[in-house]
Amino acid sequence: MNLRDLEYLVALEEEKHFRKAAERCFVSQPTLSGQLRKLEDELGVILIERTSRKVLFTPAGDAMAQQARKVLKEVRELKSIGQHFAEPMSGEIHIGFIPTVGPYLLPHIIQDLREHFPKLEFYLYEEQTQALLKRLEEGTLDCIILAELEGMEGFGSLQLYQESMWLAVPQQHPEAQARSVPLHNLKGKKLLMLADGHCLREQAMGFCFAAGIGEDQRFKGTSLETLRNMVAAGSGLTLIPKLAVPTQPEEGGVSYRPVVDPVPGRTISLLYRHYSVRRPCFNELAARISLLVKPLLV
Repeated sequence: MNLRDLEYLVALEEEKHFRKAAERCFVSQPTLSGQLRKLEDELGVILIERTSRKVLFTPAGDAMAQQARKVLKEVRELKSIGQHFAEPMSGEIHIGFIPTVGPYLLPHIIQDLREHFPKLEFYLYEEQTQALLKRLEEGTLDCIILAELEGMEGFGSLQLYQESMWLAVPQQHPEAQARSVPLHNLKGKKLLMLADGHCLREQAMGFCFAAGIGEDQRFKGTSLETLRNMVAAGSGLTLIPKLAVPTQPEEGGVSYRPVVDPVPGRTISLLYRHYSVRRPCFNELAARISLLVKPLLV
């Protein structure tokens, strides 16, 4: 038994497809299948039921895959210890972003981070909050950047910035003429929201419910860009994070106005596993990102 066999097993358990698992492991399908048969012979148990249509794991296979995932996680941590005690700002770093942060934050920071930390090799991933938290816990991501919510106390956290939310309205809308919009002006109105799973939805809904603002149930957006285009089409109003607001307050048929009394907002933080040996690296990254973003939020 070797670590590659465990990687093949975990990949197959997650993909449930031999070809996809082989592509993920950068080997041929016969190689992956053959190594897993050898693993079964070595253990003396059947791990996988092979049929022409699907891959089914036996109870032994499920238990083995679960333990293999833990072993691989510990091996990654062991490799990190030696490398990052010697030179913390070097090597690969795998960072996850939520969809309402990554596309709007990364253009402002990634080139600077590459120049400022030339020995780091950045790998960037975009997924929704719960998927990122799961990958962070499993060790396939080193850290994640997202909006903080309740229930994240099990991870270490470094605050990056506070981000306000602006109101996006069609350019012909009465609020488009205002310099700012008091939140109570929206009482009784219904706003376009993102679909379930986006943490921005939960935060926006919290502010809206407290102010007597409802949700337009006829439509749920899959992205901020979809919501933006719905507003441009005259189909409603929505809240947009400050970094997603264009430089010009009128653009593409949409007017953007700051919301006040109170100001809706969210806290963007870098989360990491409490026991991670890369804490010095995360400290440096967080400090640099905070410095870069600060002038953008004035």
